[in-house]
Amino acid sequence: MSAQNEYTPADYRHRDRVAIRRALISVSDKTGLIELATALSEAGVSIVSTGSTASSIRDAGIEVTEVVEVTGFAEALDGRVKTLHPKIHGGLLADLRLVNHEEQLRDLEIEPFELVVVNLYPFVSTVASGAKGDAVVEQIDIGGPAMVRAAAKNYANVAIVVDPGKYESIIKAVSDGGTLLAERKDLAALAFAHTARYDSAVASWFADEVESAALSNQPKVTELKNPGFPQHIELDAELLSVLRYGENSHQAASIYRNTSPLAVSGIAQAKLHNGKEMSYNNYVDADAAVRTAYDFDEPAVAIIKHANPCGIAVAPKDATDPIAAAHSAAFLCDSVSAYGGVVAANRTVTMGMALNLIDIFTEVLIAPGYELEALRLLIERKKNLRILELPKNYSRESHEIRHISGGFLVQETDSFLNFSTNNWKLVSGAKPDEKTMDDLIFAWRAVRAVKSNGILLAKEGSSIGIGMGQVNRVDSCKLAVTRGDLRVKGSVAASDAFFPFADGLQILIDAGVKAVVQPGGSVRDEEIIAAAKEAKLTMFFTGERHFYH
Repeated sequence: MSAQNEYTPADYRHRDRVAIRRALISVSDKTGLIELATALSEAGVSIVSTGSTASSIRDAGIEVTEVVEVTGFAEALDGRVKTLHPKIHGGLLADLRLVNHEEQLRDLEIEPFELVVVNLYPFVSTVASGAKGDAVVEQIDIGGPAMVRAAAKNYANVAIVVDPGKYESIIKAVSDGGTLLAERKDLAALAFAHTARYDSAVASWFADEVESAALSNQPKVTELKNPGFPQHIELDAELLSVLRYGENSHQAASIYRNTSPLAVSGIAQAKLHNGKEMSYNNYVDADAAVRTAYDFDEPAVAIIKHANPCGIAVAPKDATDPIAAAHSAAFLCDSVSAYGGVVAANRTVTMGMALNLIDIFTEVLIAPGYELEALRLLIERKKNLRILELPKNYSRESHEIRHISGGFLVQETDSFLNFSTNNWKLVSGAKPDEKTMDDLIFAWRAVRAVKSNGILLAKEGSSIGIGMGQVNRVDSCKLAVTRGDLRVKGSVAASDAFFPFADGLQILIDAGVKAVVQPGGSVRDEEIIAAAKEAKLTMFFTGERHFYH
């Protein structure tokens, strides 16, 4: 730093509250624009604006000065150049705590801004719409981020607003005589996060474009190792809440909401209607429960304990209250383990389901909606039940990220989005009747939620015995049969991966299981098939597995 720019503390003048006399407004999202401009105008604030923003303000009968009148330089290159000018950026960057800067502004005939309101070109929504090439490139904002960053850097003097949700607080600040330093610093932090997310979205799009171009030049057949993963991943999230503790009481914990441009809405965005704040383990189990319930197209309920299912069921086709019936069936699978569990439904919770829950200790209930009377009953009778409502646009991410020491693992989400039995191969026994086939399909969908090694027994659209998390498949089979008890005979079974030996399958056969669905692929498949044929067991190979670690 040169000597002439080395300022001592004495060179700075204290500026806590800064009155707003001049504002620069340039927004793509016009939400709340007129209300803000009206309040500023009524308070005597001079408004400078650009293009369509200026037109909107003027059309509302509010006085506005266009940027071209300030710069003396007409917009050029189809609007690509309009605010990148000393008359604008001098007014944004001048540190008026310094006499030197104040004098330079006066000499250059530049007026300072005390408020900048900018949101950026709709790049993310343009990409999401399916636009390609130049149509996307033209939505890469240049002047906007430059103004945002300039104003944010100069938060000692300028308030920068990038979110219409902050307009109300700015209107209040104007009436209070100006913005406070702490407020401006908070706004600056939000502004830098905003531009960082924007740049991340642009960088990700370019990385995808480069990757796509590279793939298109590769041979079609291939050992090609990358099916579309970007070269760089930018993670962006904001603190939602500090939790009471983590997985155990000696571990501090918090929850962050994903604010990446293309993030989906899920558990982190759910609305809490009742009960204590969610704990770390509540969130983990609730996410697993919703993931399980939403694996089914039919009305379904999943009951989860320690991230494992203790009951999964779909509604009988003739049920008068499908979601209540699904819950009752899921609960019967393992009513002991369901104590203190987390329940997820993929349909609106009815009064019938609410009545089911009254006498069952449940930690969390989560669903896409609630009948009003059912919600009232639960709030009145279950004071400690955490009742969550999923956001209307709930969906699952296309990819999952798991932290490991020093990095991340990324994989496509295991789902049943394009589920079909067309690739199932009947390797033993007779072709099943429709009812048995329905149960096999149910079991195959449900076993995806079971921690490996996973075995799930099912009957009439409900799990009846689950063996999970064992280090060998024989023990999982024993556990599933033990939990199924008298209901095992005549049931069907799903295994999340192949049977390495016939011993696990034999346990299911001896217990009376009539049909099995499993991936196949063991070096001993012929031995396993022979055991199934000897027992006249119907068995399908699916060709894919559902490990869940």
